[in-house]
Amino acid sequence: MTEHTTAGQSQGGPTTGPAGQVELTIGGMTCASCAARIEKKLNKLDGVTASVNYATEKAKVTYSDTVSPEQLVEVVQATGYTATLPTPPAGTDEMSSRTGDDVPDQRDVEAAGWWQRLVISGVLTVPVLAMSMIPALQFDNWQWLSLTLASPVVVWGAWPFHKAAVANARHRAATMDTLISVGVTAAYLWSLWALFFTHAGMTGMRMPFELLPDGGSTEPHIYLEVAAAVTTFILAGRYFEARAKRQSGAALRALLDMGAKDVAVLRDGVESRVPVAQLTVGDLFVVRPGEKVATDGVVESGTSAVDAAMLTGEPVPVEVGPGDAVVGATVNAGGWLVVRATRVGADTQLAQMAKLVEEAQSGKAAVQRLADRVSAVFVPIVIALSLVTLAGWLLTGHSATAAFTAAVAVLIIACPCALGLATPTALLVGTGRGAQLGILIKGPEMLESTRVVDTIVLDKTGTITTGKMTLVDAVAAPDTNPAELLRLAGALENASEHPIAEAIAAGASDRIGQRLPEVEGFDSTPGLGVAGVVEGHAVVAGRPSWLQTEWSMPLDPTLATAVREAEDRGRTAIAVGWDGSARGVLVVSDTVKPTSKQAIAELRQLGLRPVLLTGDNQRAARAVAAEVGIDVEGNDVIAEVLPAEKVEVVRRLQAEGKVVAMVGDGTNDGPALAASSLGISMGTGTDVAIEASDLTLVRGDLRTAVDAIRLSRRTLATIKGNLFWAFAYNVAALPLAALGLLNPLIAGAAMAFSSVFVVSNSLRLRRFKAISTGTETQLNRQEATS
Repeated sequence: MTEHTTAGQSQGGPTTGPAGQVELTIGGMTCASCAARIEKKLNKLDGVTASVNYATEKAKVTYSDTVSPEQLVEVVQATGYTATLPTPPAGTDEMSSRTGDDVPDQRDVEAAGWWQRLVISGVLTVPVLAMSMIPALQFDNWQWLSLTLASPVVVWGAWPFHKAAVANARHRAATMDTLISVGVTAAYLWSLWALFFTHAGMTGMRMPFELLPDGGSTEPHIYLEVAAAVTTFILAGRYFEARAKRQSGAALRALLDMGAKDVAVLRDGVESRVPVAQLTVGDLFVVRPGEKVATDGVVESGTSAVDAAMLTGEPVPVEVGPGDAVVGATVNAGGWLVVRATRVGADTQLAQMAKLVEEAQSGKAAVQRLADRVSAVFVPIVIALSLVTLAGWLLTGHSATAAFTAAVAVLIIACPCALGLATPTALLVGTGRGAQLGILIKGPEMLESTRVVDTIVLDKTGTITTGKMTLVDAVAAPDTNPAELLRLAGALENASEHPIAEAIAAGASDRIGQRLPEVEGFDSTPGLGVAGVVEGHAVVAGRPSWLQTEWSMPLDPTLATAVREAEDRGRTAIAVGWDGSARGVLVVSDTVKPTSKQAIAELRQLGLRPVLLTGDNQRAARAVAAEVGIDVEGNDVIAEVLPAEKVEVVRRLQAEGKVVAMVGDGTNDGPALAASSLGISMGTGTDVAIEASDLTLVRGDLRTAVDAIRLSRRTLATIKGNLFWAFAYNVAALPLAALGLLNPLIAGAAMAFSSVFVVSNSLRLRRFKAISTGTETQLNRQEATS
């Protein structure tokens, strides 16, 4: 993917504006110190800011108009690695280029290469290990058979490490491969020296196996089993790492592959199947039962249920009809639909989701930048420490065998590969799992915010409530038929375009189960009510005071009580009368989403204080707060707030020492979302809100906000656990190796295991379960607060 922010800039050409941005695919990296070296070289260029991610093998580079993308590639190549610019195939859009099979195939080839070396090396290493560790198997001249078997492992099996070490040496650099290559080569060359120049090569030579080196031993010792086994262990680590990296990115690849590949387009009344890439905005296309919706659009004709589970995690299909919006990659579960395309290619919701996930996965948390800095200087320090260890043992009178054993153990145990994998793999898996659940995490920087927030501000309309007025009650006068009240009032309001009128008309039609009659002589008095003739009755509907003063239709005690109760609950009461008398009261309200109460309770269990923020009057706000479980006695309900004042509310809470998260979905929520420590936008809202937020929820279910915070906290906890293991492992193991308390064989196995552990620990995030999809009804309290 290439993303240029410079106006008028074309790919591969010179920049004409102040800056551009490109994502390079990097090859040849083997550890975090490789990534750190490339990043350092790129950042030395004037006007260049680069971030290199070892796990995703991508470099995200922002550059000035004095640098071209080709120069960036040259710098990477001069550092000893490969770099390629993204080149979308001609005639396809960005989305199509990213859903190709080239990247997955490369990952498969990489894993297959490691597997081949692992199997062959493993088969050759097992007899060497057995003969070295079990004296009973040491027949005459066994050591020469060990040399024959170990040599291919050390030369061919470890060739990727030797090759990388030599390339790094040419550029006066050292990486993890340097440690492996030097350690394995040193063990092998020592063994050759012992075999050819000491009696270790004589017939009848026997060698006991010791877990701890014998500092006083003067007997020559061969280390062929160390050279072969360390190579095999590290090959195993690389293979499992390659497999895990592919698995960790599987969620994003599934997201990219989710879209339809071709579509039945209607042009001039003729239906023809074409690739999705050829769709343009405004095209009509057909979606048959069981087919995927090709792109974002609006239903022109037909009705059906659309299953969006793969895209949003929502398990219940949504009914759609003419005028309803549908999203690309969702599945038409029932009827025949004709859809008009409104967004295509990189503008679709699926493409935007994929873009957000990719950007999050290529980012770096602050804690990972520290790990990168450590990795950059770690290798030279370890080489120096190994030499100091060797000299220290020799100067204290120990044998060369013991000194060499300790020095090699230091080299092998210290490889910092786990440091480089700690954050990227957890981010890959966490953001990918989030995308499957309809949660888009914009970047690693906000993960820390989810841990420290203590107050969550919730916009009322569209977040806690549906944002649509609904008929919730109909109270008829004692002498009036409720069905007649609904029929006449619904018919009158059906002629109006006011949101309250539309709610009454839709609710009345649904309740009586028949088509509403026509209205004659319709008249509207803005802000007060409407009047007209329905089935020969002069019907009026509007404010109760308007009916009484203008139409002389006072409400009887039953209706007056209904109005008072509705207003006490923050609802809107519409009085209805005809033929000179008040006949009933219709109550409409912006209804609370059925899941909001549970979401509020779950937010409290996460340690967050929910605060309701709305522009509605105090009475309506308190009614909604009471319904969903927000404290109405304290200062947790903030009502009658103008759109421009929402950001001031957030800042006031922050001034009180609160760490504030904000959930909203409207354009006027954008500044407040940006000002908060953690902005969460409902994906059903506006682009402004989504752009200003840190977390985007594809669905309008507030419980998804709970899942987003839980997943973010779990991902952060996994990253910290990975880094702790990687740091603690090196800190604890290095002194043991330097003191001669660690066999190089064990050191190699432990080093390889550390990388596998970190990646496997990250993969556990794939099992994260969401409460918003109904798969989990109770929070794991310990997990939520970790």
